Amino acid sequence: MRYLFEDYAFDTDRRELHRGAAVVSVTPQVFDLLDYLIRNRERVVSKDDLINAVWNGRSVSDAALTTRLNPARSAIGDSGEEQRFIKTLPRKSFRFVGQVREARGVASSNPGDAPESAPAVPDKPSIAVLPFANMSGDPEQEYFADGMVEEITTALSRFGWLFVIARNSSFTFKGKAVDIKEVGRRLGVRYVLEGAVRKASGKVRITGQLIEAATGAHIWADKFERDVTDIFALQDEVTLAVVLAIQPKLFQAEIALTRRRRPEDLTAYDLYLRAIQQAVLATREGLAEALRLVQRALELDPGFAAAAALAGACHSENVVRSYAINPQFERKEAVRLMRVALNLNDGDPDTLATAALISALMVGDCETEIEMSDRAVALNPNSYRAWNCRGWVYKIAGQPEEAIRSFERAVRMSPLDPQRYTVLTGMGFALIELRRFDEAISAGKKAQRHNPCYPGPYRCLASAFAHLGRDAEAREAAARMLEIDPAFTIATWIARSQLLKNAKLMIEGFRKAGLPE
Repeated sequence: MRYLFEDYAFDTDRRELHRGAAVVSVTPQVFDLLDYLIRNRERVVSKDDLINAVWNGRSVSDAALTTRLNPARSAIGDSGEEQRFIKTLPRKSFRFVGQVREARGVASSNPGDAPESAPAVPDKPSIAVLPFANMSGDPEQEYFADGMVEEITTALSRFGWLFVIARNSSFTFKGKAVDIKEVGRRLGVRYVLEGAVRKASGKVRITGQLIEAATGAHIWADKFERDVTDIFALQDEVTLAVVLAIQPKLFQAEIALTRRRRPEDLTAYDLYLRAIQQAVLATREGLAEALRLVQRALELDPGFAAAAALAGACHSENVVRSYAINPQFERKEAVRLMRVALNLNDGDPDTLATAALISALMVGDCETEIEMSDRAVALNPNSYRAWNCRGWVYKIAGQPEEAIRSFERAVRMSPLDPQRYTVLTGMGFALIELRRFDEAISAGKKAQRHNPCYPGPYRCLASAFAHLGRDAEAREAAARMLEIDPAFTIATWIARSQLLKNAKLMIEGFRKAGLPE
């Protein structure tokens, strides 16, 4: 269905809003809010009606509704003063009062275009998974190949930062010789994943290629060969391998794209990506720049939940690393932004995971934080960040065995991740509490090699060496740590966060290593 009002076209099938020939960028929840108001324009709708429609009945604040309503008005050239289209009525009720015409049939990218005209590519990364070619001619394999594409499409759609074309649209290209550039144009996506399946001699070989549609450049290609035993288990295994391989490649490609854009052309998502690059440096300067960038992103898009979560994480890191000039202010900001992010979107797994870790470090409500981190990995079991954060949450909560299981899962999922040193450090901390000091030293040394300027591995090594009576090595690790974090004392470290709330053996090791009280 397409709803036409003035020079706007609201396309519910393509989930697009057009003004004339131009696509108006709106977030999914803003689109849902407009959709509900327009569909129910014959009646007054309440705040509760909108919350049930847009947030599925979850408890959200008035501010969360306002952060969707204001951009909705702005997108259609309305305002709270004019109220040409969306009228606010007493008792927090609303009604769409514009004159609307309904148009059924094939959606097009604007009211005057032909059906085959191209939709606009979204600001955030977008991908279509094309039907995999069946190279054997075996009809049974056709079902397997189609099922694999469905599984990969579903797995990718769990990443909130990724726009994934639905299976029905992708499968219109099934059995056809396609030009990838044309596919990208017709579906309005930046990337296309294509592949092929061949079965022979009790084995299945699957090949896949990730391609940038506009240029035809190959971003990633690989093949997977497995024994044919349990077909469904095989689908799961290969789906996981494909998703874990292409997800970081997509992220790297998006970061490279932001570098080619002029500063005045940067979107909120571009600024968010640049902020992530700075935040992962974990330096005072990097975190300060990340906060500057992510605050600009939130100015452009106040409803950007992931950006709010990243801003909260940066403030939290400033407190934990003693970078904060005013720790109390940064602690409050971290918690405030965490709550803003959850109000905006508590169904995104990475946002949930980040919020759980911020809360674990700054608040210490273990039951709530465990519930959030568990929900994050349930929503997206393929998220490296969700498993990493879950490991730290369980470590802080005093459950080192479960923490190690989470950290091990994260390492398996992304063995070359740039932030692997944080996972290895967390694993080392958890191993110390289990008195597995040799393993803690091994994890600490690996973390140190990945990032020699990060103080966490040296803390791990100082404590673990001291427990084993390897005093010279313990003192050496302690001295190196104090070079990086000269303000460190045991008391201030404990006061910074909840990190050492359940770390009795860690603290004992600090004292044995001669670290200052």
